Amino acid sequence: MADPVPTPWRYRHRLPTRLWHWLNALTVIILLMSGLMIFNAHPRLYWGQYGANLDRAWLQIGPTSTGGHVVIGSIDVPTTGVLGRWRDKQGNVQTRAFPYWATIPSRYSLAGARRWHILFAWLLVVPGFLYVVASLINRHFRRDLLPSRDELRPRHLWQDVKDHARLRLPTGDAAARYNILQKLAYDAVIFGLIPLMILTGLTMAPAFDATFPWLLELFGGRQSARSLHFLSAMGLLAFTIVHLTMVVLAGPVREIRSMLTGWFRLPPERRRND
Repeated sequence: MADPVPTPWRYRHRLPTRLWHWLNALTVIILLMSGLMIFNAHPRLYWGQYGANLDRAWLQIGPTSTGGHVVIGSIDVPTTGVLGRWRDKQGNVQTRAFPYWATIPSRYSLAGARRWHILFAWLLVVPGFLYVVASLINRHFRRDLLPSRDELRPRHLWQDVKDHARLRLPTGDAAARYNILQKLAYDAVIFGLIPLMILTGLTMAPAFDATFPWLLELFGGRQSARSLHFLSAMGLLAFTIVHLTMVVLAGPVREIRSMLTGWFRLPPERRRND
């Protein structure tokens, strides 16, 4: 019986990518959870320059007379026990938008949440800028994240969507490279969602408005910027959930090891009749 062929390895992630990935994972979690506590202080979102309790909100989360609900436009979704009305660790009923287990701090503290949020916002901006510079120098963006013309053809895109829907994930050398859906998702986060979060966050700060008044004009007012900030955060949360799901499906040991060491063990090639 012939000896099994050893599975080859590829060097997949450079040090700047690995460092930014893990720091960014921690930073995004802290920012999301502290941001939800800040949202709890006024759980309503508006479009335009102004917004207050008597103004019409396009989204609100809060209690009803008997439960909790999320209202988006004219759509009213009951969320009793999760959002708007829930029980704390002592079993007491609370009527804030997001529950204690989803926020930092877990007890209500707008000042505490702001301190966490601003501190980790800097950890998003400064290392993120260094990562962009490093990725331009080592050609990570061009080599790994820039889609080719062939990859953007509708037939190629549709085939990749079908392969993912059928859980036919890449094997062999193809697994060491980003497929087109990964490239588009990562590009949307790095060049879309994160810059949008930073700019809309700055727009909500009066000091930055005074220095850069064009930010208010760009986003149509502070309340519009707050709404876009919330939506981009939810987009980042959705990306994180899909990302973690794909890591589990592709093999968590192989994927996490490659993000820790840089070395990726190729999954065996799929047989032709699989």
